[in-house]
Amino acid sequence: MLKRELIDTARIPDGEELVLYSHGRDFMIVLGYNELMSTRMRFSEEQLAELTFDRLPNNTPRILIGGYGMGFTLRAALARMSEGGEAVVAEISDKIIEWARGPMAELTGDCLEDSRLDLKICDVAALIDDANDGTCAKFDAILLDVDNGPDGLVRDANNRIYSRTGLAKARDALNSGGILAIWSAAPDHAFRKRLKDVRFDVEELSVRSRPGNKGAHHTIWFARKD
Repeated sequence: MLKRELIDTARIPDGEELVLYSHGRDFMIVLGYNELMSTRMRFSEEQLAELTFDRLPNNTPRILIGGYGMGFTLRAALARMSEGGEAVVAEISDKIIEWARGPMAELTGDCLEDSRLDLKICDVAALIDDANDGTCAKFDAILLDVDNGPDGLVRDANNRIYSRTGLAKARDALNSGGILAIWSAAPDHAFRKRLKDVRFDVEELSVRSRPGNKGAHHTIWFARKD
């Protein structure tokens, strides 16, 4: 029987320690007893991008992705994005990108060298603030997978993103008709209400973690700015 092998650890700024394991050809990133992401269960992270693009009017949007993780959402977005589009990725830990270029290089492929990518090592909330104060252009979509759902499991500061104030800032950082898409390991009725409280039109979908209607049920909210 294959055993998990420890590859490396990463301390998230102002947050918890993440651990990268390999298991045969698979990789997993773990926080305590929680498996945050795994190469075996990537489908819902890919669907975060796929289903967002299904809801956009064209394939040349300017999008913000909060959290690189293992790059599943980014690669799915780039596969749908035509030339002229832009994917801005905010990853809080440069160690995560080191893992992507190092032990997970085969999985990563050439996505980090894509000309449509603007990779920034920073808090995604800072880029939302930049869009609001005019430092950068607004976004057609914001895709958030910075935690295990709308709470600060990995990093307490993530709670501000999911507060009413944080959600209102995300709404203001979107162009008209833009979409805020948020991945979660589970439903959260109170969070859905917060989205509606800041004047989003909200659609909630349950998506399986593996293709073929297999694996755990995850939740994605699509909140549209009218």
